[in-house]
Amino acid sequence: MATESAWERLDAGDVAGAMRSLRLTANELPIGELARVTGRAAEMMGFGDLAEASSALAADPDRPQALYEFGYACIERGAGYLAIPALSAALRLLPEEVAIRAELVVALEREGRHGEAVGLLEERAGTLSPWPYRYLLVFNAIMAGGLATARRHADLLPPPEDDQWASAHDKVLRMLARAAVAGPRDDRDLRGWHFVLTGGVLATLSPYGFDQGMTGRYAYTQDDYGRCRHGLERLRLILAAAGTRPATVSLLPDRSSEILGLAAAGMLGVPAVPFAPGRPDTVVVAYDLSEVDAAATLRERAPGQVLYEHATCWTTPPAVPADVSGYLHQVSVPPWGETLRRTPDGSMERTPADERPAEELATEIAGANPEPDPGDGETPADPDEALAEFTRTVAGEWRTGVRHHVASTGPVRSNRFG
Repeated sequence: MATESAWERLDAGDVAGAMRSLRLTANELPIGELARVTGRAAEMMGFGDLAEASSALAADPDRPQALYEFGYACIERGAGYLAIPALSAALRLLPEEVAIRAELVVALEREGRHGEAVGLLEERAGTLSPWPYRYLLVFNAIMAGGLATARRHADLLPPPEDDQWASAHDKVLRMLARAAVAGPRDDRDLRGWHFVLTGGVLATLSPYGFDQGMTGRYAYTQDDYGRCRHGLERLRLILAAAGTRPATVSLLPDRSSEILGLAAAGMLGVPAVPFAPGRPDTVVVAYDLSEVDAAATLRERAPGQVLYEHATCWTTPPAVPADVSGYLHQVSVPPWGETLRRTPDGSMERTPADERPAEELATEIAGANPEPDPGDGETPADPDEALAEFTRTVAGEWRTGVRHHVASTGPVRSNRFG
């Protein structure tokens, strides 16, 4: 039975493993069985709301209200993949029920299944209210790569009367404006779509596994000083192509950002100053924005400010997207961090973090070889001039408006691990 692995993992106390198993099998299970195994996991995690909804659904798996409440509880607990089969069953029973359709769209969106969300909304596009439903149609069409569909419905989307939707309206209009200048070629154009979704310029592509499902992103990677230097060289190239001349580099308070910021200041030939929200004409340098407590203060853009993030996590994007990202990763270890390495006898050993002063490590970056990793030879060429030309093309829509958070990877898919 498809749930055997999940039950076995739960019996062993491995709730996370059981959830991974259910992610692969949820759509194959009878609803009652899905509810029972989810309820067991919910009880083990102390999720009383989900355990209660699961119990009710297991007792009556054909009742629309039970299906809806189970789906809602799954979404609230971050398990949209469990909500989708239940909400789909509820919608088959009550196809005119707007609340069920809306909740299913939310679940599909959170799972990155944007094309399916678009299909559900277009089925009732003539009868659904503009806010939030036509907005959700526009947003999910963009995320699915359907720019023509998104533009058609955006033309019919009136400004929201409720101010709570003003930011969402601004977000999709800016995405469409960026798409008009970036013109992403297809669902493998990572740099083009990264700009459309986040407003940021992606400085480098991963040179490994492009045609094996990574499409320019890294999964796990060990960073090094040469890559840090190459990223800063690319930052300098982007600034020059856009005609941007910062007066300072702003140092964020975490150690990794301080190291990289000091190196950036030396390479750009400008003073390094402590970060202060609202400072104009500065490059704010972050190694990894998820490690920065001050990230929320960067949502509002100061005049002339450029936010650079060296290592951007694409599976859990930061609260604010950078104006320039060095590379996209799932897991990245900084050069000065604690690492695992293979010894000559084939065993693994842990090397301690490099605790030298930030100034010394910044000097290490400045003196590193900036030549990019040649990789596996299968990634499309990415010469400096191509990046400069892209930057010149999009410069008019770069660094405009607030920095809107976007959780989805959009049309360009990459393999995830773990």
